[in-house]
Amino acid sequence: MMSSRSIYTQLLSIYTYKLQSIENLNSKATKNTMSCPQDWPEPIVRVQSLSNSPVVPDRYIKPPPDRPTYISSSDFSNHANIPVIDLQGLSGEDDRPRAATLSQISEACREWGFFQVVNHGVSPGLMDKTQEVWREFFHLPMELKQAYANSPKTYEGYGSRLGIERGAILDWSDYYFLHFLPSCLKDYNKWPALPDYGREVIDEYGKEVVKLGGRILKALSLNLGLGEDFLQNAFGGQDIGACLRTNFYPKCPQPDLTLGLSSHSDPGGMTILLADQQVPGLQVRKDGAWITVKPSPHAFIVNIGDQIQVLSNATYKSVEHRVIVNPAKERLSLAFFYNPKSDIPIQPAKELVTPDKPAQYSPMTFNEYRLYIRLNGPRGKSQVESLKSPRNTS
Repeated sequence: MMSSRSIYTQLLSIYTYKLQSIENLNSKATKNTMSCPQDWPEPIVRVQSLSNSPVVPDRYIKPPPDRPTYISSSDFSNHANIPVIDLQGLSGEDDRPRAATLSQISEACREWGFFQVVNHGVSPGLMDKTQEVWREFFHLPMELKQAYANSPKTYEGYGSRLGIERGAILDWSDYYFLHFLPSCLKDYNKWPALPDYGREVIDEYGKEVVKLGGRILKALSLNLGLGEDFLQNAFGGQDIGACLRTNFYPKCPQPDLTLGLSSHSDPGGMTILLADQQVPGLQVRKDGAWITVKPSPHAFIVNIGDQIQVLSNATYKSVEHRVIVNPAKERLSLAFFYNPKSDIPIQPAKELVTPDKPAQYSPMTFNEYRLYIRLNGPRGKSQVESLKSPRNTS
């Protein structure tokens, strides 16, 4: 089994190589002096500014195998859907509904890696108000939004690309990324000041979704045969990482040529998504086919991330998903990432390692893994699969 240091050394080597290309360094930087890139390799174009173009610019056109099949509203209703689970059963005194709810979550995690939750404890009014805040932000004049432009150093702020590869094919989306936890990274000055009530609403929303994440993590732990606090403690106890990426997908003149977000699995622990209720877009890969998710009213969509795949020793697996865009309507979604503390080594739980199923992954911190993702951008499941221990790749 490769050590964490060996894998990290490989990642640092990749990082150093790409950094030299981007910044045209005159001398080779060593991994001890390596620093994060301070700016994007090319000028940033806001996708929203392209939404009225007659054609999709070449930079956004995907290779033919990656292009989606556009789904009309009439076709959408005929598609299968991910499981919808009522979380009310977790709250009562009766063991029977609790056991039934845990069983539904377990089956959804093993069969789909995705599920929706209703009766989750977050106010529908707060969910609606938070979406309204972000819609208002993305419809502000461009010069006001540009004050929050981000860089690849932390991704925090207003952005329009993932990954730092020069000449990469880009996704048809803009976004805003911000931190909730740990508290040392939470900087209100980096949150949008407009609309003027926005920061207060976003903060309340974040606190409620963190509570929900803790409840779901307990259920996952129990279903894995571990103590109910095992995964929470493996994530760092109360000292977890939590962040929000609000995705804005402008209307697109040729939605069959591009994607709002390329196929990927989420690098963190667990994602809690508030999807657009009016415009479909999220697609989940199931048995080789792309399933378009139908969001239930005021539901959250939950999916397993790469870090839980590692901790569960691949009992639960993160699942490829992507986003399609619409020719006539914009779409907004809020992806809340519930992640391990950045400097804790993440490795398979010892209780889930047996002679018949040895540890699939070497220890690695979330920071080390996130470095790899931020360099390369979305690439299906290849990123987490590439980190398997050598004896498990044959």
